[in-house]
Amino acid sequence: MTSEPEVPRLRAVTRSLQRLPDLLSLPDPQRPMLWHRDDRGSVGLGETLRLGFRGPGRFRDAAEQWRRIAAAAEIDDPVRLPGTGLVALGTFAFDDRSAAESVLIVPRFVIARHRDAAWITEISLAGEASAPAASTVAPEVPAAAAPGPWPGTAFEPRALPSRADRDAGRDSVDAYIAGVREAVDRITSGEVEKIVLARQIEGRVEPGSDLRVPLRRLAEHYLDCWTFAVDGLVGASPETLIRSTGGAVSARVLAGTRARHHDDPQRDARARAQLLTSAKEQHEHAFAVQSVVTALSPHVRELRTSEEAFPLRLPNVWHLATDLGATLDERSSAIELVGALHPTAAVAGTPTAEAVEAIAELEPFDRGRYSGAVGWIDAAGDGEWVIALRCAQLSEPAEDGSLAVVASAGGGILAGSDPQHELTETVAKLSPITEAFAA
Repeated sequence: MTSEPEVPRLRAVTRSLQRLPDLLSLPDPQRPMLWHRDDRGSVGLGETLRLGFRGPGRFRDAAEQWRRIAAAAEIDDPVRLPGTGLVALGTFAFDDRSAAESVLIVPRFVIARHRDAAWITEISLAGEASAPAASTVAPEVPAAAAPGPWPGTAFEPRALPSRADRDAGRDSVDAYIAGVREAVDRITSGEVEKIVLARQIEGRVEPGSDLRVPLRRLAEHYLDCWTFAVDGLVGASPETLIRSTGGAVSARVLAGTRARHHDDPQRDARARAQLLTSAKEQHEHAFAVQSVVTALSPHVRELRTSEEAFPLRLPNVWHLATDLGATLDERSSAIELVGALHPTAAVAGTPTAEAVEAIAELEPFDRGRYSGAVGWIDAAGDGEWVIALRCAQLSEPAEDGSLAVVASAGGGILAGSDPQHELTETVAKLSPITEAFAA
């Protein structure tokens, strides 16, 4: 009989801060850990515990391991706000077969803010000596150095993995156009109703570059998004997969897109109107909303949605959006809800299983964590998770200290989709990353 592995025993001590910290200045410049939106968020410094997961059971395994760790933890938390006490940040791969590891990371220190309240939490293995910051009554936030230089990153379409494609000069744009055409053929023949296809671009970050620079640009430009950095995955997502707090659940579904036109207000207004009146976009949005409702229904009661889709204005695009709210019917953790929802029709297609298989055949790359989930969870199982969109994955440093960076973006393909229009949509969706990383 195999015994269960020993559960790490953690100790979390939270204390209030007297001054509101500038969270965007505090992350490690080379290995940032950040969750931020407007006047809320947290920064992780150091690493006390890392948990890794792979395969189709990654959400279930993560939820179970976290439940056992939280039950065994010693928590000293007089602040008692969302994100105090024991917290882990995490990111999960899109596909069950992905080579990318899904992780939960418990930082050594968490410095956080929720509107007018701020705090610092030290998380250590039981028995370790506490640092002064979390054990005193009025701790101080560690001093942050000014952001270093940012030389900029130029992106280009990512080379395809097959040698035949490379020898023929085909890149991710060529593959994307061909994939859209094939997807439309499959949809027209009745195999599936919708397939979400993505493409990738890549660049390099010079040695010693301060990654707080692109993160601050994302946070200050995309105020309605969650800006995140977890294990090298950085971005600003507009789509809340799930927020669970004390039994209340909320989500935001986005599907249907038009590029913005800042230099032409009349053209921008027409793009908004076209989005609201497009039968194709409304149809795609309805798919996405229904997939979330179907996945959440077994776990909640009193499920509510916006009466109709509304236009969400972001700096780069217009989106059709629907907000959902509900009450938990059982005490599921945020990670279990993420596992129930993933993948939604907004990032996979309809029917989901058939769409995921089509993606594996038509996309010539592993998505990794793109269009997976990224967020945080606390000891009570509450947390906030978004779909990993408008994002890029940074590699481990090369021998010269530089980093490879791969950004991904996609769109929903339906009957009648035009490949060039879909390509243009991906350009708009990639712009948050290309602009944030620019010189």
